[in-house]
Amino acid sequence: MIRLARFGAKKKPTYRLVVIEKERARDSRAVEVVGHYNPVCKPAEVVMKHDRIAHWMKNGAQPSDTVARLLKKNPAPAAV
Repeated sequence: MIRLARFGAKKKPTYRLVVIEKERARDSRAVEVVGHYNPVCKPAEVVMKHDRIAHWMKNGAQPSDTVARLLKKNPAPAAV
């Protein structure tokens, strides 16, 4: 599964986009970190490794609803 793991201080959250087994806790050890998301700064900062996300999705990883929304808002750059 590809989902968000919360980091940062109280009232100042930052999130990592992580590949993790579905049954694991939200902040437990991830298989791979594939990006990060900072909703506090204006505009919100989203950095993703689109090639690694595509790799994991080909291998069966399902994005969470929030990650799917972020992927839709920030599509991969066109290949040159």
